[in-house]
Amino acid sequence: MTKKTKRGESIIEIASEIFRKYGFKKTTIDDIADAAHKGKSSLYYYFKSKEDLFKAVVGKEAESLKLVLTEIVNNDTLDPEAKFRKYITTRMEKLKELVNYYDALTNDYLSHYSFINKIRKQYDIEEQTFITKMLEEGVKKGKFEIPDTSIAAYAIVVAMKGLEIPIFVTKEIDNPEEKIFHLLNILFHGISKKCDE
Repeated sequence: MTKKTKRGESIIEIASEIFRKYGFKKTTIDDIADAAHKGKSSLYYYFKSKEDLFKAVVGKEAESLKLVLTEIVNNDTLDPEAKFRKYITTRMEKLKELVNYYDALTNDYLSHYSFINKIRKQYDIEEQTFITKMLEEGVKKGKFEIPDTSIAAYAIVVAMKGLEIPIFVTKEIDNPEEKIFHLLNILFHGISKKCDE
């Protein structure tokens, strides 16, 4: 890693904390420069604008989520149902940690930025792909009985997004982990293959 790359990474780390604290709208380049103990011109050497820096922060958080979820999806030692449970609970826990990424996915204020719309589109594609893959694996192993895995994956993605607002934004749900556990039980009760014996 070059010196320039190291410094850029350091600025991203600091900016991540400032964006997390104040949100994208209220954060200024001055706030980040002060926290990094650098002049504004130093920041502009690495990043063209506040938006460019936020894009780098969100991209890094998105990559960390993708790595964790890819590891779960590709884990051949887990039973399909256990894998699915782990995927959903890990996803919810990580999104709670990745405040800037979650803000990029849900904040209406950010909708007019083209890079945000690309991030959202990419997230939806990856999520749908991960879930479809797990459902297909479950069908192949005789654990799930699903006529159309892509439609089922779409429905599950929508259900998970529906849970995010009361869990993360309005914080209306007490014990979210327990609620997710019950949701998963309902989900698997509906899709688990039943033996005729």
